[in-house]
Amino acid sequence: MKVVVIGGMGLIGSKLVAKLGEHGHEAVPAALETGVNTITREGLAEAIEGAEVVVDVSNSPSFEEAAVIDFFRTSTTNLLDGAARAGIGHYVALSVGGTDQLAESGYFKGKIVQEHLIRESGRPYSIVHATQFFEFVRAIADLSMVDGEVRLPPVLFQPMAADDVAAGVGRVAVGEPVNGIRELGGPEQFRLDELVRKALAAKGDPRKVITDERAGYSGAPVGERTLVPGPDARLGETTTAKWLAQQ
Repeated sequence: MKVVVIGGMGLIGSKLVAKLGEHGHEAVPAALETGVNTITREGLAEAIEGAEVVVDVSNSPSFEEAAVIDFFRTSTTNLLDGAARAGIGHYVALSVGGTDQLAESGYFKGKIVQEHLIRESGRPYSIVHATQFFEFVRAIADLSMVDGEVRLPPVLFQPMAADDVAAGVGRVAVGEPVNGIRELGGPEQFRLDELVRKALAAKGDPRKVITDERAGYSGAPVGERTLVPGPDARLGETTTAKWLAQQ
């Protein structure tokens, strides 16, 4: 089948395009680099013409609250309108596990807007909630700096490799719309502070990670299980040890 991947030149999108191609599908990357702009609609109609599935794995170029909300609102509205005009049978979007519990975060406010638009669109859809990527661990540390130290709460954390995220999204994309959420997670649970401490040390990053019960996550309060998936989640195969060894 023809699958158009919005954000198809990025970390997850490029892996998804490759995996779909390996399984015999016509996977088309759609991004600024390929002449597709979901904010202005430039190239969008042409890109999705004849497609059976549209998968949105794009992300906001800014994490500032107003910019994130505007990006997801405008981009998703344009994509859903384009999908309706093109008769797309399955609209898939990659989101983040725990989104609905992180509403005080500017970034997650944007993801909540995105998910709401999809659910209310009337289009056949699937939203994929993936736990955070190993590849984003350093960024978590960057966002959690306070007075020169990384301060993180000891909540449960179940990260997964970008390869496993792409594989999971691909399986959802070529399946039937669930008109709901499919969860993906990593194969192991850690404490957030513990995992970031281990990852930074493995990369030779000298920053000190402080365990802080009052610290948040991406600017929002976080509970013990906010960042881990439910019992029905499909788990990836890449362990932390294997991922670190690959770096």
